[in-house]
Amino acid sequence: MAAALALPAPALAQDAVLPATDKEALFTSPDPKLHRNKQAALHIVRDLLEAGHWELAETYLTERYIQHNPLVASGRARLLEAVKQWGLPIKPIPARMTSPVVAVVAEGDFVVVSFVRDMKDPRDPSRSYTTTWFDMWRFVDGRADEHWDGAEIPPMPAKAE
Repeated sequence: MAAALALPAPALAQDAVLPATDKEALFTSPDPKLHRNKQAALHIVRDLLEAGHWELAETYLTERYIQHNPLVASGRARLLEAVKQWGLPIKPIPARMTSPVVAVVAEGDFVVVSFVRDMKDPRDPSRSYTTTWFDMWRFVDGRADEHWDGAEIPPMPAKAE
């Protein structure tokens, strides 16, 4: 075992992360509460994140919207301020989502959506690999009240000498 751990890991030895064939079907459930929450998550991804229709945020996000992403402040109003500063384009809401969704899991008040994430290999920028990104929301009365994802604070740029 120790010898195996001492060997260098092969570069990019993982299988590619692939999206589901029928992503929209993942956002359904026979349970009415889970279905409502999954549908709200679908609209958050498709209408807000993909299409930029943040004027619909009140429909899908509570006013207090607790944010656990270290780059975005809590509160729907503060999120909307940040989105405005980012200057994201507004596009027509697509009939079907375009995000590469891998899976949607709902339990109680929570919905987790996992996505394919393409990354550049930091050891070789000419290569890339896939991994998984996630968003998780806790819903209250069909609206997202709390959010988690895998965001990190980026490192400070190196100082010029």
